[in-house]
Parts: sequence; C-alpha cells; structure tokens
Amino acid sequence: MGEALDQSAIDRWKREPTAFIEQVLRDPETGRPFTLLPCERAFFALAYKTNDAGRLIYPEQMFACPKKTGKTAFAAMHLLTTTLVHGGPFAEGYALANDLEQAQGRVFAATRRIVEASPHLAVEASVTANRITFPATGATIQAIASDYAGAAGSNPVISCFDELWGYTSERSHRLWDELVPVPTRKISCRLTTTYAGFEGESELLEAL
Repeated sequence: MGEALDQSAIDRWKREPTAFIEQVLRDPETGRPFTLLPCERAFFALAYKTNDAGRLIYPEQMFACPKKTGKTAFAAMHLLTTTLVHGGPFAEGYALANDLEQAQGRVFAATRRIVEASPHLAVEASVTANRITFPATGATIQAIASDYAGAAGSNPVISCFDELWGYTSERSHRLWDELVPVPTRKISCRLTTTYAGFEGESELLEAL
C-alpha cells in the first residue's frame, strides 16, 4: 500500500489499533480525524488481544449502546482496522444487512464514506456499489444482503452484523450461522453492533 500504510506502519498499528483510526481514517462529515470515546478505546484494547498461539481471545464481539450514539461508524472503523491492519494479504471483510435493509446497508455505506474521505485510503481503493477493493494487498470489504447463499465459501477476517434485532427471518439466521469466525485464521472475528431491541423481537440477539 502507500507510504502511510507500509509494513512498518501496519506492524505499529497492530500493537496500537486506535492509532490507525486516528492517524489514517477521517470522519466524512467533518473531514477531520476521528476522536474515539472512552468506551470505544476500551473495546479496542480488548478486541485484538491474542493468546500464546496468536489467536484472538475474543472472536465473538458485541458493541451495544442506545440509538444515535455512533454504533455504525464504530463498526465501520472496526471493519477497516481489522481488514487492513490485521487481515494480511487477501483479507476479506463483510458488512451484513439485516432484513430491513438493502444489501448496501448502513455499515457498508459508512465504510465507503470513510474510505472516500480518508486521503491515504482513497488513493488505494477501488470502490463499487457493494465492494471496496485494495489492489495492493488484495483485501476486500463487501456488502452482503440477508441471504446466506451469498456468504457461502467466504473466509472472513471480520463479519459485521449491524442491529441484530433486525435479523428475524430464517435466511438471516442461516447467514449468521454461515459467517462464524474462521477457525483456520488466527485473526477472525464476528462483530455485532446493536441497540437492545425489544423482548421477543430477535432470537439471535437474545441468545447473545
């Protein structure tokens, strides 16, 4: 990738992922670097912890908070950081849409806007309606509708499920089952960002 995203920088950001967010990513609404909340910093401090074998200690992750508190932007930042910093060559990241959204759901849209607003990423990325590709490393971030068939054969370093209360159909349950953290990857996680929803609304969310 470009000079700002060379291997020495990536190695540094693996040790300090919040530095990647604050140094490289830009808020598309302001054009300025993101300022992480204390709770977001605390989450990232745990998200990439590994055991002695180099595997994530917490491959199943959830960031839950009320509406309009930046969950979608947080998911986009996590998606980009995991895919570009921790994913390695040909990393695959996925943004999943629930039953109430189109394939290009909120997390993918937020990710695309961040990439386009971040100079060091914009020059590296090829952006289409449902895919962002970084040719230098082969990394991709893709939007998938609530259809498990579209996820068959995937090998994700991260799968982002936004507003899990909205995953209510049988096909969305199968999508959830399809996109588990990959046991053959040391870095592979499933991220859920959601508000609480209502009792009886989502079996998936209540089970978590």
